[in-house]
Amino acid sequence: MDKILIFGSAGQLGSDLVDVLQKSGSFDVIPLTHEMADCRDTDAVRRAVLQCRPQFVINSAAYVRVDDCEDHATDAFAVNAIGALNIARAGAEIDACCVYISTDYVFDGEKKTPYVESDPTNPINVYGTSKLAGEHLVRQAAQRWLIVRMASLFGKTGARGKGGNFIETILAKARRGEAIKVVDDIRISPTYTRDAANVIVGLLESGQEGCVHVANSGNCTWYEFARQALDSCRIVVPICAVPSTRFPMRARRPQNSSLVSETRSAAMIPWREALRDYLCEMGHLQ
Repeated sequence: MDKILIFGSAGQLGSDLVDVLQKSGSFDVIPLTHEMADCRDTDAVRRAVLQCRPQFVINSAAYVRVDDCEDHATDAFAVNAIGALNIARAGAEIDACCVYISTDYVFDGEKKTPYVESDPTNPINVYGTSKLAGEHLVRQAAQRWLIVRMASLFGKTGARGKGGNFIETILAKARRGEAIKVVDDIRISPTYTRDAANVIVGLLESGQEGCVHVANSGNCTWYEFARQALDSCRIVVPICAVPSTRFPMRARRPQNSSLVSETRSAAMIPWREALRDYLCEMGHLQ
């Protein structure tokens, strides 16, 4: 049975990856939290990898606070780029396949249709730039690699372990009877971490390498995403669509960062179905 070592195993995606991989029965899963092995620590990473000697190393550790990255670029690059390099180099020593979790923010958002793997990258914020740097370093350092770009994640750990996610924030405001304003000029591909984890497991089982986009099919604006969540839960409150200029943020966001894959094995269910599955998982729907 192949071993898989997962850095960032307590995160929103990492926790679902651990669960899905363990249930698959195909892999011996070794979870590593930030406290167990900080990806910025070259020696700690190398010790962990050489001690476990896995066939796959998944790097889901990331500095993901997009606005904070603008003011803390050194920290963002230390985790998202140098940390990725540390893990890729350690994996290369034992010929492990390095799986790097990347982002839709490697694109500038100027394209009018969803981005595919072969589209040129051009990040417009520090977070996206640091993740693209991580992609380049993984390609350079690892003998075998799989880069998985993902978008607009939502999952139970984001709701319970990280102080909430977009859906939980919207539902909480609605149940308090607050009027809700959500941007309607930024298009995304909402992605349920449980679905994404299942697809990643399939990619590993099939020996997939290269760059793959993993996102629930279809795309929408943040307003449409919020509206669908409220409608699914049959909550009736005022919700107003507003331009993103009403919510100025430190980091620029791509106007369109929706993703689609050219790889048939990465196909996923529509985001509306995924949202309903998530709402059921969280007990919002009976």
